[in-house]
Amino acid sequence: SNLGRCQIRVLCGPQTPPTGLEMWLNPYSERRGKQITRSTEPLKGHGTTVACYITETNEQKLYKIANELLQTEKAYVTRLNLLDKVFYAKLLEEARKDAFPMDVVKNIFSNISSINTFHSQFLLPDLEQRMGEWTSTPRIGDILQKLTPFLKMYAEYVRNFDHAMDLLKQWTDRSPPFKAIILEIQSQEVCGSLTLQHHMLEPVQRVPRYEMLLKDYLKKLPQDHIDRRDAEKSLEIIAMAATHSNTAIRKTENLKKLLEIYEMLGEEENIVNPSNELIKEGHILKLAARNTSAMDRYLFLFNNMLLYCVPKFSLVGQKFTVRTRIGIDGMTVTETYNDDYPHTFQVSGKERTLELQASSEQDKESWIKAFQETIHIYLQKNETFKSAFKDVEVTISELGKRAPRWIRDNEVTMCMRCKEAFNALMRRRHHCRACGYVVCGKCSDYKAPLEYDGNRMNKVNKHVFRSHLHRHILSITGN
Repeated sequence: SNLGRCQIRVLCGPQTPPTGLEMWLNPYSERRGKQITRSTEPLKGHGTTVACYITETNEQKLYKIANELLQTEKAYVTRLNLLDKVFYAKLLEEARKDAFPMDVVKNIFSNISSINTFHSQFLLPDLEQRMGEWTSTPRIGDILQKLTPFLKMYAEYVRNFDHAMDLLKQWTDRSPPFKAIILEIQSQEVCGSLTLQHHMLEPVQRVPRYEMLLKDYLKKLPQDHIDRRDAEKSLEIIAMAATHSNTAIRKTENLKKLLEIYEMLGEEENIVNPSNELIKEGHILKLAARNTSAMDRYLFLFNNMLLYCVPKFSLVGQKFTVRTRIGIDGMTVTETYNDDYPHTFQVSGKERTLELQASSEQDKESWIKAFQETIHIYLQKNETFKSAFKDVEVTISELGKRAPRWIRDNEVTMCMRCKEAFNALMRRRHHCRACGYVVCGKCSDYKAPLEYDGNRMNKVNKHVFRSHLHRHILSITGN
């Protein structure tokens, strides 16, 4: 069979009539490398107990890893088909009817069709064929080598992911037909009660999955095995690609959590943004200002804001209602003392001040520490702006008349206009040609004629564009 040889050890001894036969018969369970017990019907007419131990051989372990690769690949192709042949196809069909721009749909799904074609028509069939002939050809390294030239497709998908999430959120809010199609597909059983955003995370996570399986495979592979060289070469290239993906994965894991919170808040709070990072969440009591009552509340602390919420007693759908959004900018947290209510502290922001009661002294200290560290990091990042702004401010009247000094990329960690954090993969730095500020792609998506460059159109940030437009209108009206 394809399972390889089994090493069987039988132990017999005088016993009372046995109750059953203990056997380790399933070396291909999820508990790889472990022995599993299974009882059969009681044996009758024997004076001894028989115990059989089936020890998993190295060949079986290699087979199991290869089979896991095949099974996960099947599940992955199913997800790719859902994205490509269902979501993408249906939205394209409606876009052709001018329900919404076709370019929007194409930019959201990027090169998902190419990724799906490669996996469904080439890699998966090759893996299925190889597992069918495993006895004569026990190797996967040569097949995975075919994957390596196509890893560039994943780099393109990952680079576009942030922009895709922005477009998806923007057009779900803007276009009722767009939103209706997505909701209708998400309600189908094939989606498994997951959102489109959740399914779109799958390609980002796939390459590191190959790396993990290959590392496990090589640990079990003998040094002189025929597949050794191909497997090592495949791992080297895949690991390099996975290094780039891992940064994106950390980002997408955060996005997963943001999506879950977004759904718990009734999809009303615009929090699904790569620059938002959840720091801490949990139940807490709010002390009323007018009486001595304490009310159950729930906090979501992010790197840039606090969401103060009221729990909703619902088994499905919305779990919380946001009562107040408080920015970290200007926020302070102080320990308070109340004879009637222990473990209290106060959070004060520009929008509101809250007196809160934790469940224990340890819980209070944990919350205060989380707030203090978040405020400290926020202030540190803002310091980069103060140093970057020195000696480079350009007055409105000078904008476009003289070339600005460009602020260096490494002087700032977030957009100097919207303050969204930069990252190497998905939110890159751009320079405004009018003021020299370092801004993100969204804030630099404008153009204006600049006098110092012969009135040629140049990329400028949103603030400059509005100032330039205002100045142009004044020049026309003569005011």
